[in-house]
Amino acid sequence: MIEFFQALADPDLDFLRYAFFSGLAASAAFGIAGSYVVVRRISFIAGAISHSVLAGIGLALYLEHTHGISWLNPLYGALMAALISAVVIGFTSLHLKQREDTVIGAIWAVGMALGLLFISQTPGYVDPMSYLFGNILMISSTEMWLIILLDLAIIGFTLIFYNNFMAICFDREFVLLRGISANFYYIMLLCLIAVTVVLMVMIVGIVLVIALLTLPAATASLFSRSLKQMMVMAVVFCALFTSVGLASSYSLDLPSGPVIIVLAGIVYASALIITRKIRKA
Repeated sequence: MIEFFQALADPDLDFLRYAFFSGLAASAAFGIAGSYVVVRRISFIAGAISHSVLAGIGLALYLEHTHGISWLNPLYGALMAALISAVVIGFTSLHLKQREDTVIGAIWAVGMALGLLFISQTPGYVDPMSYLFGNILMISSTEMWLIILLDLAIIGFTLIFYNNFMAICFDREFVLLRGISANFYYIMLLCLIAVTVVLMVMIVGIVLVIALLTLPAATASLFSRSLKQMMVMAVVFCALFTSVGLASSYSLDLPSGPVIIVLAGIVYASALIITRKIRKA
């Protein structure tokens, strides 16, 4: 662990500092959006959005390599796909009266299939595993600043619409009685989660997104008595998981994303057992 912090001060290891500070910065968004996902119980929606981003990543890579659109970063494609998926899921479940699980399953499967098709047609070798499982050590300075920008946008939206989002999560009928458009704020909440998913794809990859979106918030829910407390504690837990997980993976020479998730899972399981024993005592 000590050698990790010594490496952070090494001027030749910029990638390690980018990874460390990106993880800390993104923890705020993870903790906030994750709390909404846990209390609203929509982790399956987050799963569909996270897997659909592969379509945007694949399309961006395809256009970049075949049409020379060099500015089209895969992160932009992921952001576009995540927002479209969030709006489609929200619109179809609210207005078209379709079975929500069917729509979610379709977006989940079709998004991944489109992504793999675009990647297969992209000239040169593109490793889909790097996007499925992520690599926080591959984050560049540009991506780090983009993550911070998206992070600030999520925090800003949450501060402005906190009461409306909380009402939707706990009492949708109360929102309707007050004349507030519950459907509008529900879709906005899904878009907020979609942007957070894109941040997480860069750090832990598509497959592990649901774990990092739910485990810090679920751990925080065991110790908190309000949504605000839960958000603050979830941010702290997420920052600990990403920083300690990154340091452990560096010291043990293991993949960063899986180590972060395993650490989060162990802490959540331990906290669940401890709190249940305390309540029974």
